[in-house]
Amino acid sequence: MGLEVRVDEAAAACEPPTERPLRIAFLSYRSDPKVGGQGVYLREAAGALARRGHAVEVISGPPYPDLPAGVSLVKLPSLDLYAQPHNGHRALRWRHLTSWTDTAEYFGHLSGKFMEPWSFARRAARYMAANRGRYDVVLDNQTLGYGLLEIMRLGLPLVEVIHHPIRRDLELALASEPDKGKRWLMRRWYDFLKMQEAVAPRMTDVLVVSESSRRDVAECLKVPLEAMTAAPLGIDLDAFRPLPEVVRRGNRLLTTASADVPLKGLKYLIEAYAALLPGRPDLELVVIGKLREGPTATLIDTLGLAGKVRFISDLTRQEVAEAYAAATICVTPSLYEGFGLPAAEAMSCGAPVVVTDGGALPEVVGSAGVVVPRGDAGALAEALGALLDDPDRREAMGRAGLARARERFRWARTAQAYETVLYRAVDRRC
Repeated sequence: MGLEVRVDEAAAACEPPTERPLRIAFLSYRSDPKVGGQGVYLREAAGALARRGHAVEVISGPPYPDLPAGVSLVKLPSLDLYAQPHNGHRALRWRHLTSWTDTAEYFGHLSGKFMEPWSFARRAARYMAANRGRYDVVLDNQTLGYGLLEIMRLGLPLVEVIHHPIRRDLELALASEPDKGKRWLMRRWYDFLKMQEAVAPRMTDVLVVSESSRRDVAECLKVPLEAMTAAPLGIDLDAFRPLPEVVRRGNRLLTTASADVPLKGLKYLIEAYAALLPGRPDLELVVIGKLREGPTATLIDTLGLAGKVRFISDLTRQEVAEAYAAATICVTPSLYEGFGLPAAEAMSCGAPVVVTDGGALPEVVGSAGVVVPRGDAGALAEALGALLDDPDRREAMGRAGLARARERFRWARTAQAYETVLYRAVDRRC
């Protein structure tokens, strides 16, 4: 089922563009910032590279991105099955049967697989074959589909961004689900991991978001350590900044979490909150996220917290920054993070942060935050209680976190690291 792509050796030859800006094709299989952190990352990273003078063209499947000025968009339509009111089950049309990509995407989805990385990579390979003269280098945002190998065969330099190995998500999801049928469905949905784990070791230039992620990618995806460069993500420091006009509360915990994604560890924060409430009846817990029927809603009811835990969603960046600015403590209770963007954003707003030792979180907060063992509600409650009782320490932590964020998490710094790797990839192919 590989793509048939003809390679013109003369067209594939190139002159290293080390004395001029790069023409970058930035691939992303779904990119709307409203549906996940992937879209936020794409917008910020593309904008940062454009500000360094590079010509950045985002090539994306739906849902499409919200891009900054100076960055253009090429839309690669898909069946967009998750956007259908019937979950895509009635989306197939006769014309789709003339395309193996469309047909396979539909029936794979129908059988419970997540097909977008596979199908987008095929469409991207066709597009790059027809337009390879427009670009110096391809930057892919963790698609890791077989189509990327076809793009490499075209002679185009390719740099891969890997945020963390998705197998960690599957492992944590399986560990939290006792039902055998649901565990089978999870494995079915994550079937694309086989493809990603076959493609990743073929990547010669890889950007990761932390040293922790670098080690995990080497372990799970078998990418050689020497092929990877760690470049921490940046923060929009104009949006996420201290807001003196917003009064910081003395009794509010804030977290950003998908309610029923086990990796985010919200369960343990809710349990810690329940343990703190008897001695602090006015303590609030605010979650940036949506509550749906499922284990989290059940836990809240079981612990008698209905009406106490507040969920807020569909916020603008300004509203998120205001939420950080009003919080007493910002908490990231995740069991694993390849980076941990909410913790870095909270630090940028001068909020004291408590995180777990899951993945890269200790690397993000350094000595400016409190780190507790992941999956330990008792340790989390103890750390939060100590900070709630110590306003001077919270204020000092907020200052230290702000200084660390301003020094380490600037997109200009990240883009410079990306630029080095992009030029290296181009020079290697030339």
